[in-house]
Amino acid sequence: MTDPRAIIVICDGLRADLLRPDLTPNLWRLKGVGRFFAQHRSVFPSTTRTTSASIATGCHPGRHGLQGNAVAIDEGEGLVPVTAGAPDFRDRLRAATGYTLQTPTLAEILKDFGGNVVFSNVSPGAAHFQDPDGYGYMFHRSGSFAPGLLPIHDTGHLDVSHDHHGDTAMTKRFIHEVLCERRPASAVLWQCEPDHSQHGYGLGTPQHLEALAAADANAGRVADVVQELNRAGEDLLLLVASDHGHETVRNIVDLEALLIEAGFKEDRDSHECVVASQGLSAFIYLAENTPKRVSEIAAWLDDVDGVGTVHTGEGLIALGHRADGALAIAVDGVKVKDVNAYGIAGMSDAFFDRFSLETQSGIGQHGGLGRNEQHPFLIAIGNSFPAATEYSHTSSAVDIAPTVLQHLGRPWHGMDGTPLQFAKA
Repeated sequence: MTDPRAIIVICDGLRADLLRPDLTPNLWRLKGVGRFFAQHRSVFPSTTRTTSASIATGCHPGRHGLQGNAVAIDEGEGLVPVTAGAPDFRDRLRAATGYTLQTPTLAEILKDFGGNVVFSNVSPGAAHFQDPDGYGYMFHRSGSFAPGLLPIHDTGHLDVSHDHHGDTAMTKRFIHEVLCERRPASAVLWQCEPDHSQHGYGLGTPQHLEALAAADANAGRVADVVQELNRAGEDLLLLVASDHGHETVRNIVDLEALLIEAGFKEDRDSHECVVASQGLSAFIYLAENTPKRVSEIAAWLDDVDGVGTVHTGEGLIALGHRADGALAIAVDGVKVKDVNAYGIAGMSDAFFDRFSLETQSGIGQHGGLGRNEQHPFLIAIGNSFPAATEYSHTSSAVDIAPTVLQHLGRPWHGMDGTPLQFAKA
């Protein structure tokens, strides 16, 4: 028997109710091969960058420190909003705070125990925060790196398009180079689809369904090779999952403009009150995070059209965040059960995002607490998971890293999640 290995395949943005035999025949087949976690959940906000860090560390944002798709940091002149998706965000965060993530990633934990390789086709920030400090190998279209963040050039670099064609090219290389040749202890294949097409065209559109079919086919390709390797005597654990789901955008709330109008913020470039949109939710950062200031803004938010739930203090902690820093308030958009033009249920009000043109009425978005965006999927295939079974209790993105470590025989204690091998009921 060879040393155990673990493979994580992510179909970005694929909500669990779209796993259907007509839309995703390979994933539907894999449900019958492994254990399906029927109540799998994302973290909050349900964004790729935050969830990427949670999958890599087994911790909620309050522990690992990457709060959202966009955050506010102080680079010397007061709080400013910054997108976590940019290629330079990793360096800006380290310069401003002294760290990237505050808890170890799988790449760091496994650097002397078989190593970690990531192939990712999502935003640079989401890719980087699988391994922000360069303990393993990272392959991404914006830049590929060997341990120590040494650049990989020429044919070694991952040069693919940011769409389902790029995902397919990446998958084929991953199978050949990582599964069959490099053979690290842990490896991640993170597709940009169907998230990319849901943002660009909307849920249920022909473009979305085409990208969904491609993501499904790629997951099936990896699973078939894993099955062959296991039949040949290997001990591979395969986790096929998504990071979050999607809702359809109904209306867009310009929360920053409303805060200025209400007198809580001077102008869009002022530092005392900063809004960081997460798509279907938003964070409010305060330079002076006092109980009085928070309660005044929270009370005002209760009457703002488009704002659903408001979370402060212990409410932030319950969502997996800290309440002792500049992050003072989280707001979730109003959710409705209406269907979009293509018959896909679930709509939400969104928050204007200065860093993205993707948030438009009628297209897909995520980041909040909606039923669909908080309901990704997870299938576990391996010797420790009974085939053709369903786990009906809640599992989470933070359970993935400890599950990998349990399979590899490495310690996982200290993480927020627990190994899913222990989930027997």
